[in-house]
Amino acid sequence: MSIKTVMFDFDGTLVNTNDLIVKCFQHTFRTYTGKEMDRAEIQRNFGEPLGVTMERCFGKDRKREAMDVYRSLHRGRFVKLIRIFPGMDELVKELKQKGYQTALVTSRLAETAMLGIETFGLKPWFDTIVTMDRITRHKPDPQAIQLALSDLGAKAAEAVMIGDTKYDMLCAKNAGCLSILVDWSVMEGEERERLAPDYIAKSPEQIREIIENI
Repeated sequence: MSIKTVMFDFDGTLVNTNDLIVKCFQHTFRTYTGKEMDRAEIQRNFGEPLGVTMERCFGKDRKREAMDVYRSLHRGRFVKLIRIFPGMDELVKELKQKGYQTALVTSRLAETAMLGIETFGLKPWFDTIVTMDRITRHKPDPQAIQLALSDLGAKAAEAVMIGDTKYDMLCAKNAGCLSILVDWSVMEGEERERLAPDYIAKSPEQIREIIENI
């Protein structure tokens, strides 16, 4: 078996949005409760659709309002606070130049996903982009990956998903493709072991080596 299609998550995988996400959650919690939420607890929600988290934390009646509070701060600080993980932009370009099909598969809305990849000059290097706007069922449901594969005319057995959360790893498993967990994930060690990703990579260089040697 050889890999022909490489799919990337956005948040926490290609781009370090961790501090931005935590700041936006803390702002929302201060607005409604007058106190901040534990950072580790916020990080456990990483990868989950925002609406799901907000409904669980603030209830169905306040869900939409809480999402608006979160996004009001998010929009103003997005470009200022995000950073590409070192070497990940070069990895995407190198894989594309070597003939791999490339896809961005994210639970982020198209507006900020596109802004993010444009900020780091990555838009031309993706053959397809699947954002939350294009799907009705979110990770870990396989719909997002299946849509990316359909866009590319690709096979799950020849594809790999690179991500940082349990949602990415389970989405890959449910879609029938391989998974690579980035070692800079905020996921705790015990959870990593339970998920049993196919591979764990400590660097962009190791991601490339894994892909080329599968």
